[in-house]
Order: sequence, then structure tokens, then C-alpha cells
Amino acid sequence: MKPSVLRIAGFGFRSEATLESLIQALDQLIDQYAAVYKYGLINRLAAARSMLPMVEELGRLRNIEVIAVADAELSTVTTLTHSNQSMQARGTGSVAEAVALLAAGPNASLVGPRIISTDRKATAALALSEVPEGATE
Repeated sequence: MKPSVLRIAGFGFRSEATLESLIQALDQLIDQYAAVYKYGLINRLAAARSMLPMVEELGRLRNIEVIAVADAELSTVTTLTHSNQSMQARGTGSVAEAVALLAAGPNASLVGPRIISTDRKATAALALSEVPEGATE
């Protein structure tokens, strides 16, 4: 039995973002990293606890479970992207990348840098993590 792969889409967004902003970001993420679908569909969405309600709404729409991560943990993660605005506001180079990595666990890796929604109000990043044999996702 092979280990399964946990696929987490992490989100970051501005206060003026709408649910449509998050939908755009998720759809762009799926389009950008379609090759990752050889591992299967995204099986979790993730957000910082302070940003959770809108991502939970997206999760309900797409029937995908949502994981919350502690806002205080965001600054502990090294990200591929280094946004000055994100660094000043949240202490991390990319909220979406940090959230995805934190939610996916200690051995997770990003598939690539975060993507930005068409309206530029939301970002999404995809992290992968192997789930050991016998463990549950």
C-alpha cells in the first residue's frame, strides 16, 4: 500500500475580497497546477483563523473540508513569495503559502508560488504532504 498525498489549498486575501475572489483564486490554482491532479483532487482548504469564515463558505460550496491555522504561526514559515505588504501585515512573505504549508504538516512542500486572483484581492497556494501508510488524512 502506497502512502497517499494530502493536497492543501491555502488562502490569503484582503479585507475587501469577496467569495468570488476566492473562487477565482481556487480555479486559477487548479488550472495552474493541473499536472498535480495526477495525485487526485484538492482534499482540504486552509485559512488563518482570522480569515476562516469566507474560506469555510467556499468549502461548503465545493464540498471540501477546511482547516484553520493559528495566525501567530504564519511568521514561522519560510515562503517562496516575499510580498512586502504581506510581511508588514502578517509577518510572512505570503499568507496563502504559509497557511498551505502549516495545514499540510511538517514535511509539506509547495508545488510552486502562490497565484493571485483576477481581481487581485485573494491569493491561493498548493502544498503537498505524504500521509504515511496506515495514517488517516
